[in-house]
Amino acid sequence: MKTIEERVAEIKEKHGKGYNCAQVVLCAYADELGMDEETLFRISEGFGAGMGGMMETCGAVTAMFMALGLANSSGDLQACDTKAQTMGKVRELAAKFKEKNGSIVCRELKGIDTGKVLRSCDGCIEDGIRILGEYLLND
Repeated sequence: MKTIEERVAEIKEKHGKGYNCAQVVLCAYADELGMDEETLFRISEGFGAGMGGMMETCGAVTAMFMALGLANSSGDLQACDTKAQTMGKVRELAAKFKEKNGSIVCRELKGIDTGKVLRSCDGCIEDGIRILGEYLLND
């Protein structure tokens, strides 16, 4: 099992290959999520640059949410019994990210309207990998 630090060390390589922020975070935990990296890459493709380039919720954050669903859901199509628990965990991780960076919104993180960058994309990716790792690897 890779450590959080080993996963963080892959940011530059993957981002440099063209992975978007959501893809880097989600693919960093392919082994823990029990899915192949190509599938996770494809699923998260439209979530970069604040969801399809719309500068809304940060891709690193949406990747954390996707990973939580994969890790936490029972997959029971009849009972939907884990939805409330998963949503609670999503709010917890979003709060941790926002506490660290001041926002979960790409436009705000990049300082598009204010000129004040709160966090770089690589920094957001790193934070997403670390925060998600605390949940996936230590729970």
